[in-house]
Formats: sequence, C-alpha cells, structure tokens
Amino acid sequence: MQVRVKYRVVKSKLAQALIVFLAFVITLPLIAIILYIFKEGITKINWTFLTHIPKPVGESGGGIVNALIGSILIVFSASVMAVPVGILCGIYLSENKTGRLSYWSRLCVDVLQGVPSIVIGIVVYFWIVKPIGSFSAISGSVALAIMMLPILIRSTEETLKLIPFSLKEAGLALGLPYHRVILKVIVPCGMSGILSGILLSVARIAGETAPLLFTAFGNPYLNTNMTKPMQSLPLLIFNYATSPYDDWHDLAWGAALILLFTVLLLNIITKLTTRKWNVQL
Repeated sequence: MQVRVKYRVVKSKLAQALIVFLAFVITLPLIAIILYIFKEGITKINWTFLTHIPKPVGESGGGIVNALIGSILIVFSASVMAVPVGILCGIYLSENKTGRLSYWSRLCVDVLQGVPSIVIGIVVYFWIVKPIGSFSAISGSVALAIMMLPILIRSTEETLKLIPFSLKEAGLALGLPYHRVILKVIVPCGMSGILSGILLSVARIAGETAPLLFTAFGNPYLNTNMTKPMQSLPLLIFNYATSPYDDWHDLAWGAALILLFTVLLLNIITKLTTRKWNVQL
C-alpha cells in the first residue's frame, strides 16, 4: 500500500515538474523577441526620434512623431465607433440567450472573429476608399473598429452572463425600469470584464498593418485630418523595415520597440483593471 502511495506521489511530482517546465518553455519565444527588439531599438530612441518627422532619403536622423500621433488618432476613432456598439450588442446577447436573432448574431460574431484582417481591409477599401476616391484615416478606423467588435461583444456577453439573476430581480422588485436596472446595476457589476474587453481589443488593433495598407495608406508628413491619408506605427514599421536604407531600418526598430511596449502596457493595465474592478458576487 505504501509503495503505491509513494508511486503516486512521485508520479504527481513528475507531472507537476513537467507542467512547470513546459510553462517556462512557452515564455522563451516571448522573452527572446522582447530582448532582441529591445537591443535593436533602445539605442535609436531619443527626443528627436519622438518629436520629429522622418527625414527625406539620404538625410540621417528624423523621427516618428507623425506615426505616433496617427496611431493615437486612428485607434481612438476606432474605439469611439466600436465600444458603444460592442457593449450594447453584448448586453443584448446576454439578456437574450435564446431566440433566432440572438443565435444568428452570435454566429455572425464568431465568423467575424475569424475573418483575416487583410480581408476586412479590402472590404473597407471598396466600401469607403473607392467611393470617395482617396485613402483616409477614417476608413482605417472603420476597418479597425470592425476588428474590435467580436472581442467587445464576447467579453461583455460572457461577463454579464456570470452576474446572478437575483440582482436583476432585486432591482425590478424595487420598481426600477428595466433599462435602469441594466445600466445602473448589471453593467456596473460587470465593469471588470467590459473594461478588460475594451483594453484587449485596443491592444489587438494597435499592431494591425494589413487593414491600414488599404485604407489609411500612410503619410510621410504630420497630419491630423482624418479625411486624408495618415501614418501609423505598424505602417511605418512595415514600409521602413522593407526599405533598402539603413536610417529607415533604425526608425523601424525604434518604432517596433515603442509599439511592443505599448501593447504589453495595455495588457498589464488590463490585468490591473480587472483586479481593481473585480466584484465578489
């Protein structure tokens, strides 16, 4: 009997050690990528790099301020479009678990989540860019907003499903209208998952390049007009990394480091926000 117990204990410890080892192994590619980009990009970042536009071909120096401001404007505009729609759709699906419309809506969300980003870029190109006759930052925001929707809808729906039905019953029993119960009781209790979905969707689109190739297109100058072509960090990295100029390669490495740490920061903020807004029900 004791031999069997010892055998099981040893077997359990070996399995635990294997799991820990594999968990460590899967972090090695991430660590390698971060260290390599940090090594190549940290020496390229300075005040000029962050406050100047790129220099013309043949001139050294320059910066990426046009891409930084462009990325902020495009992502912010996409969030303004997607967040209200995604949260409202998630609320609807959480409140209507059965029914034909909710079934097809969930199916559309699942299909949309699997659509390649470049396909969304092509569709938005024919929807917006081609009819108006020019590339624009607003068309890029539309493409990114479409990519945000599945994450927002799913995170909102799954979060609100976890909230006990008794909370809704209590609000209705007090005489509150249905919409006030949803907006004042249910949604605040699910704020943790909703905020996590918003931050994760922003982190998801922050590094997207393919949709912007067909929509925002890029701009070597500083531009804040959303109806005109606009540069962004992913576009700058793609264009400069594939160029034959060493100075542009330096800009690409510096921009890649900034983009990488921006996405990591968003994920860290997501974890911290989830803990802060977590409600024990």
